[in-house]
Amino acid sequence: MSLREEALALHRENHGKIEVVSKVPVRDSRELSLAYSPGVAEPCKEIAKDPDLSYEYTNRGNMVAVVSDGTAVLGLGDIGPEAGLPVMEGKAILFKNFADIDAFPICLGTKKVDEVIQAVKWLEPTFGGINLEDISGPRCFEIEEKLKAAMSIPVFHDDQHGTAVVCVAALWNALRVVGKDIAKIKLVVNGAGAAGISIAKLLIASGVAPANVSICDRKGLLFPGMNPNNLHMESMARLTNSEGRRGTLAEVLTGADVFIGVSAANIVTAEMIKSMAPHAIIFAMANPAPEIMP
Repeated sequence: MSLREEALALHRENHGKIEVVSKVPVRDSRELSLAYSPGVAEPCKEIAKDPDLSYEYTNRGNMVAVVSDGTAVLGLGDIGPEAGLPVMEGKAILFKNFADIDAFPICLGTKKVDEVIQAVKWLEPTFGGINLEDISGPRCFEIEEKLKAAMSIPVFHDDQHGTAVVCVAALWNALRVVGKDIAKIKLVVNGAGAAGISIAKLLIASGVAPANVSICDRKGLLFPGMNPNNLHMESMARLTNSEGRRGTLAEVLTGADVFIGVSAANIVTAEMIKSMAPHAIIFAMANPAPEIMP
């Protein structure tokens, strides 16, 4: 059975990957009266007097909403909220299996920034944190920034910060292995969406010289004025390429020490890898298929 067939069978036979399981037994009328009516009224009355007690009397403090609008799912693109649901279920089981945090997938049927923001704000009384997932750029930046300003619970966009943190940690270790100084490496990031821009920002904050960073999208190397309506891409172009250099991915990879791909499948060739500096580091992270196979 192929991976595709096995994955489809797993999801179909289990009708997804998550379920709701009770923490308390309901075996008789007494237990029912404690978990539900009339007993449940007692924590309700306490929380009404002090809403912060919701963290003590409910699972809110250990519950994260995994929220997407389905506009940037894996490397599949804008496939819609229904098609994004398997990924959000998958993220929920990662929370549970690796951190024992309960998470619930919520896929929104809107692409409008203001509607996404409002919908997530309305979730605050139920959840202790918000994990934004697979929301296309540059909308994702505005959505996260406005939610952080408006909400009193943590808001985290995984495609930006989760990807960037893991990538930077891995690169630090890889540079130790090959004996290169992060301040001197020539870095190419392919993919100028949420993940690529966040990775570049964090690596610059970690010691990579901005002038040694080249960020590419499908049209080639970012340069000032290339995407004037995308403030995040434009600011990174001005930071990393103030001279306005032009070039294709193949051209900017020549002599590079590090390639980080968060873009599309099969866009890097063996010849392009050979053109890089000795002991080059390759992070081909396009999902579900990488830029180049190992």
